[in-house]
Formats: sequence, structure tokens, C-alpha cells
Amino acid sequence: MSYVLGIDLGTSSLKGLLMNRSGEVVAQASGDYPLLHPAPGFSEQDPQEWVTACEQVFVQLKEQVADFTANLAGISISGQMHSLVLLDEKDEVLRPAILWNDVRTTDQCREITDRFGDELLALTKNIALEGFTLPKILWVQEEEPAIWNQSRKILLPKDYLGFWLTGTKHMDYSDAAGTLLLDVAAGQWAQPVLDEFAIPTDYLPELIDSAGEIGELRPELKERFGFSQTVKIFAGGADNACAAVGAGILDDSIGMASIGTSGVFLSLENAADKGYGGKLHLFNHAAVGKYYAMGVTLAAGHSLSWFKETFAPTQDFTELLAEVGQIPAGSGGLLFTPYIVGERTPHVDSQIRGSFIGMDTTHTLTHFARAVLEGITFSLKDSQVLMEEVAQKSFKKIVSVGGGAKNSDWLQIQADIFNAEIVTLTAEQGPGLGAAMLAAVGLGWFTDLQAAGEVFVSYQKGAKPKPENVAKYAKLYQAYRKVYPTTKEICHELAAFR
Repeated sequence: MSYVLGIDLGTSSLKGLLMNRSGEVVAQASGDYPLLHPAPGFSEQDPQEWVTACEQVFVQLKEQVADFTANLAGISISGQMHSLVLLDEKDEVLRPAILWNDVRTTDQCREITDRFGDELLALTKNIALEGFTLPKILWVQEEEPAIWNQSRKILLPKDYLGFWLTGTKHMDYSDAAGTLLLDVAAGQWAQPVLDEFAIPTDYLPELIDSAGEIGELRPELKERFGFSQTVKIFAGGADNACAAVGAGILDDSIGMASIGTSGVFLSLENAADKGYGGKLHLFNHAAVGKYYAMGVTLAAGHSLSWFKETFAPTQDFTELLAEVGQIPAGSGGLLFTPYIVGERTPHVDSQIRGSFIGMDTTHTLTHFARAVLEGITFSLKDSQVLMEEVAQKSFKKIVSVGGGAKNSDWLQIQADIFNAEIVTLTAEQGPGLGAAMLAAVGLGWFTDLQAAGEVFVSYQKGAKPKPENVAKYAKLYQAYRKVYPTTKEICHELAAFR
């Protein structure tokens, strides 16, 4: 029995998913690590923590699966996007990685936009935001020049782990697309961007397809963990790209609504130029020659967690949501906007804040809870509508993953607001499953990801839209869209009091 290992290098933990050729999960393991916050708005991590967590995963899997070290054939990695890792000429880490959720680079984003905004969008298909890698590089250039002067290689988290596993340095296209340094359509480093911001081309690693082989497990690691055969390592992809692969988003008529702390509405694109103008992210997919468009709600599941912790701290989520299905669509005229930490899509606005609108004395805790679910879903619908209006897409089926897939009433709300059939994954394994599929394709077990998906990905029924609710929500969504322009000025004025 041969195995593939999909590694998901996340923000708070590294998870390993061991699977066989039949697409069955054989074992799972994980290792946690801390976030570092040396100053307000800073979010960093020591790359050695990722290595230590990976070692822990190897040890755990070896304990769980008797033939793990004898039959592991390949490894691939999904990684948190954008986070900056800098190496010196001896391949030593120069400073803690600056993570995707670090917001210190507002000034650098403004500088990038002023100097290179239109051309940046034309080449990279995205606008400068704090999460991306390029603003972090500029921050290091400006604030830590001694560190920049020692820098010789720029990597992302999964690529650093790949370097530790193999001794080689590569970056796949899906992760490279999130750096603001890639010419997305051409599939090569964007030389005009590098020239404008004084980034030597040889600081960047070799580009490779997500299922491309980057090397073999280093002999010293084979010996340390007892692997008796060659273990091939494959590049892997960005976490959202791998999550899309693991959800079977390999067809442009299928969307994905992912609700974690943040929320994502994502769909596959067959071409790089969709005319989104930076209103949606557009990245290279892990599938060769494909792309994906993505809108982000900054506080999706976070909005629900905040609501529960603030107004129902003694209840668990099951109890809080137990009766939301008894409240009619529209929550009795109560509307929630989930802008509690600012917003990303379609409003790039760090100062906007959330609202409950329409409150009256008839509203109960359950009304408010349902309104939160509806508001989160409306926010994701903003991205769906952009895709439909700009790219003339039509979604007949949407895969719901994350917290939104765990409650049947919320699934029905999604079906009614998105006006599409909602399905869920039979076994939701997240980005690690996509990484495992990339390893399986890289090994030649399957001809492509589509063929791998037929074995590794399966769906179960979620909900179908109810026409009467679809009509109600269509009207309520128009009211929702008026909230941002109506409250923007007020929220910006209130920022002075925070």
C-alpha cells in the first residue's frame, strides 16, 4: 500500500493528512505553534516552528501507521499565503516571517499604489493590500535596511518547508500569484515590478507547477525518521488554491463558499484577464493553466463568534442556532453587516464597521443570530454578484465548506441567498486534501487533478433554494447593498473615538 502525505501549513498549526491510492484517509497528525506580536498590528512567526511541527507530524504518523516509513511515496504542501521569509547567503533565516495577517504596511501599500498602481494591477491582477508580500518587502527595505542588505532569497512558508525537506528552493504559481511579484498571465516573475522596487531577480526561487517535483526527501531526514525508500516532494500550492482542489473546484460553473474566521467566495477561471479591476483577487490555480477569482469577507465566522461571546457567552453554537430555522427569511426586518474589523470585498475599507439595522422590540436573541448568518452570507454574495456581472458566470452549484457547512439552517440560507444548490463535502479535509491530490498527480497515480478528484472528492446533499425565500432575499439584498455607502462616512468619523 502506497501513501501520499498532504501537509497544510496554516497560521496556527501544521496538519498532516495521510491518504492511500483509493482516496481514503489513513491517519492524521498535527503540531501547533504560536503567533508573535512584537508590536500592535504586527504578526510574525519563527519558521523553525514549522519545521518542528513537521517533525512532530512525522513522529505521530510513524506511531499511528506501521508501514508509514516503508510506503510513503510522496509529499506535497499547502501553505498560508503571502507571508515573507528572508534567507541570507548561507540560507539562514534572517528574521521572523511577516505573516499574511500583519497590517504594518499601510504606508507601503500607499507608496506602491502611487508609484506603480495601474501597471501593478495590469501585471499581477491585484491591487496593493497589507496582506501581500511586496509591501512587506518594502517595509523591510525601509525599516530594517541591514536585514535587507543581508537578504539573498525570498520564500513563502510552504516553500521554506519544501527547502527544509529537499534542499532546493522553488515556488509554485498559485502561491507566487499572492506576492504581487508575478506576471499572472505570463506565468513568470514580473520584471517591471522587480525593477521598480529594487528586488534582484535571483532573490526569487524557480517557478514550478503545483504538482511539479521539487526534489526528494533529504538523506539525513530519511535516516532520522527511518524512511526506507525514496520519498518524492512536490511543490504544492497556496492554501486557497489547495482548498479549492480539495473541494473539487475544477469547473467554472461551480463556486465555493468557505466560512472560517474570514470568508471566501471562490470560482475557477479559464483566463487571466476577467476585467475585475482589483475588485476581486485573481490568482493562478493549482490546476495547470487555470486561475481562480476570490472575494474575501474579513469577519465571516469571526462575526458569529463575536456575537456569541458578547451576547450568549454561556451557550455553545448548537444551542445558539438551534431555533434560527423557526425565524422567517429576513429575520423580521433585522439586517446585519459583518464589517466588524473592516472589509475587503467589494469594499476595501479598514475603517468601515458593522451594523444591526432595523432593530425593534419584537426581536429576540434568535432573530439577531439569524440576521448574523444572513449578513455573512450577503457579504459573500457580493463576490458572487461581481463574478456574475463582470464575467457573466452562472452558478448552479456551490460547495459550502467550513463553519457554514455545519448547520442545516445556514445551508438553507446560503441556498436561498445564492439562489443555487448547495452541496457539502462527504469528508471535509481542507487544504491538506488538495495537497495530497497534488502529490498523487505528481506521482503519476492520476493523469490530472480532475481524475484525482473523481477518487478523492465526494459530495453530499446540502440544500436547494426555495423560490419564496429567494424572492425575499433578492429584495433584502438590495437593502443590504445600501448600508455601506450610507454608513461609510459615519464609521470613518467614529474612527477617531476608537
